[in-house]
Amino acid sequence: MKILIVGGGGREHAIALKLAESSKVEKLYCAPGNGGISRIAECFDIKATDIEGITALAKKLEVDMVVVAPDDPLVMGMVDRLNAEGIRAFGPDKAAAIIEGSKVFSKELMKKYGIPTASYETFSDADKAIEYIKSQDKYPTVVKADGLALGKGVIIAQNFDEAKDAVKSIMEDKIFGQSGANIVIEEFLTGPEVSVLCFTDGKTISPMVSSMDHKRALDGDKGLNTGGMGTVAPNPCYTEEIAKECMTKIFIPTVEAMNKENRKFKGCLYFGLMITPDGPKVIEYNCRFGDPETQVVLPLLESDLVEIFNAVIDEKLDTIDIKWKKGSAACVVCASGGYPKKYASGKEMNGFDDKGQIPGGIVYHAGTKYENGKFFTAGGRVIGVTAVADDLKNALDAAYAAVNKISFEDMHYRKDIGQRALSIK
Repeated sequence: MKILIVGGGGREHAIALKLAESSKVEKLYCAPGNGGISRIAECFDIKATDIEGITALAKKLEVDMVVVAPDDPLVMGMVDRLNAEGIRAFGPDKAAAIIEGSKVFSKELMKKYGIPTASYETFSDADKAIEYIKSQDKYPTVVKADGLALGKGVIIAQNFDEAKDAVKSIMEDKIFGQSGANIVIEEFLTGPEVSVLCFTDGKTISPMVSSMDHKRALDGDKGLNTGGMGTVAPNPCYTEEIAKECMTKIFIPTVEAMNKENRKFKGCLYFGLMITPDGPKVIEYNCRFGDPETQVVLPLLESDLVEIFNAVIDEKLDTIDIKWKKGSAACVVCASGGYPKKYASGKEMNGFDDKGQIPGGIVYHAGTKYENGKFFTAGGRVIGVTAVADDLKNALDAAYAAVNKISFEDMHYRKDIGQRALSIK
């Protein structure tokens, strides 16, 4: 098969490396790709959101499958456009991708079908939102932009002034653009967070290994929220008992709810969960593989990813047995100094072989470019360094040993990834 991957981050590199393991793959393409992806796939400088450009490229290359990985093109309807041209595509169509594209939609779906989540109200008027916050007088409170905001559209306000500022900055100052035309205000949940990615063809749902993300920029979960500074899998908070409860109360009901709304979801459905004292609740849905969760989940996949993608597209997921490796995986993200605020790019990177890899780990390139035989930084989160071992401590030791072989100016990474998971007995 010839496969085109849409996107250019660490998630896409993880997908590309896993697809490259399959005997069914003859040639990999990627648009736009990055420095690491360019070493295993032919890359084309077409934006992931350029629906017509990607469709034309898929036709020209006569690919057998397009894997649409990022949220933006999915929510914009790239899969619909590809299918209209008779091109097989992995990922949900526009009608189903709204589960991530609109927080208002997803919260109302959960309310309608009794799927456990935080209590909430939605608003299209800033003054009414502020009045509601004042009447509730409960803090912290969570203010969310309705639409996509690069994973940054959530503000946790500690008091009334912070909540009021959050509403005004999202709805009036439009810090997230039109994504903030509507907002969700919801109760603040407590408990450990768990990410669970699931393959689903709209009939069968097959959860992947659970993971734990580390969102804050600095050690000790301090600093600003980021797209994720590291991950471990499996998540020790996600017991077999909780997994069964999630399957019966959250996963299956979500797939069935989408079917009842005539929005059959086929692809990777991501559940961001909070294990509260009242049981697991949904914090958010994503309509695609999470980043950087994918960088610890896919290395533990034993089965052929091409076979899984085909089964999802053909609605035959119930005919395959998806196998996972025993053991643990850990990923440490190395970022540009200053991320998630202002940072410089174009720094030369050292320590890699010509494939952008190092012994003892898997390097997933997120923000890199490859020129004249050298790798350079080209983003905030630059690489994710992953190791797999028989247990979490050994995986973390191996990941950090691999990180120590890499260097670039102002490289920043957290030194405490996985420590919280290790402390859970």
